[in-house]
Amino acid sequence: MKSSAFVYPWDVVGDPDAAARIADLGVRQVTLASAYHSTRALTPRHPEHRIVTARHAAVLYPPDAERWAGRTLRPYEQAWVAGADPFGEAAEALAGAGLEVHAWVVLAHNSRMGDEHPGTSVRNAYGDRYPWAPCIGRPEVREYLVDLAAEASARPGALGVELESCGWYGLAHLHAHDKIGGVGLGDEAQYLMSLCFCECCCAGYEGLGADPGELRGAVRRALAPVWAGEPAPGALDADVAGVFSAWRDGVASGLQRDAVAAVRAAAPAGFQVLLHAVPNRRGVGANVGVDPADVLAHADGVVLPCTGDGAVRAAVLPPFVPHRREGTVLAANFTVVAGMGGRPSALVDDAAHAVELGADEIRLYHAGLASDGDLGEVRKALARLG
Repeated sequence: MKSSAFVYPWDVVGDPDAAARIADLGVRQVTLASAYHSTRALTPRHPEHRIVTARHAAVLYPPDAERWAGRTLRPYEQAWVAGADPFGEAAEALAGAGLEVHAWVVLAHNSRMGDEHPGTSVRNAYGDRYPWAPCIGRPEVREYLVDLAAEASARPGALGVELESCGWYGLAHLHAHDKIGGVGLGDEAQYLMSLCFCECCCAGYEGLGADPGELRGAVRRALAPVWAGEPAPGALDADVAGVFSAWRDGVASGLQRDAVAAVRAAAPAGFQVLLHAVPNRRGVGANVGVDPADVLAHADGVVLPCTGDGAVRAAVLPPFVPHRREGTVLAANFTVVAGMGGRPSALVDDAAHAVELGADEIRLYHAGLASDGDLGEVRKALARLG
């Protein structure tokens, strides 16, 4: 079974042993970040550093100056990895170790954009902006994301791409010194807090015959029990819920189709395009909510979060199986960093269960972040899985 490990360029650049060490795990592929959000990352084996602080969302290659000339929204360049093209340097080293290289592109997750261009952000029913969450209902954001997908995916040496956050982002965010856990928010409340009321989304609601002010009031009323200490929000009226679904589903599906088409137009024939997803249209975040039939009609497959007990995998894999075409990839994504909730010691059983449910590839998050002990478990598991 084909397996791929997620890797950052800074795990490889400056470490002459990194590529061979990753290949020794038994993976055939690496999914290498070419456009990524802000993060602070551990590098436990790098000979020159232990912590890398990526201060803002950035591309890890030199962006095309002609493509972005004169545009307000454009990729930010990085300054925390040495060299002009960290992605290219890492990709060359990894390919030299016999590994297939696929790009890893994060799209609608960019705090610096939200800080510098506040109007681009999702705005909730209370008027609060989420600077980390670009609103994909805005034409200028959509145009930027589609062009970024094309450029960041079709990098020299890459044979495919995985698009993360190719859809709606919302409230949930690993924010510095995050203090929003005082009131428990389940999935429904998270969804309600992620609904956007920027002027573009409000115009979209009006185009569907709804009054944005009434929709905003309905969301606030539904959330009121949560702020009062109840375990769950109230339910939206079916017509109100239908307006949100119609607008958001159409916007997300359109972005996904446009992004996939743009990548294919920029990349060589046979270039594989996968989306990180969940089979729930209300899903927001890194794994975007999709309709399985819709997404598999244009993408080459999906990468699905499968860490946890069997119920987690049973919720995400089977809905895609009836809609797969020849060559479609259903990749089960497992966190193998024990300190981040991963289960490297259970990888053999978890992967076998995913295959029973329809998975034909696995992804391992994350070869650079994992401890030596975690990687040892991965190496043993992949040897057994074959």
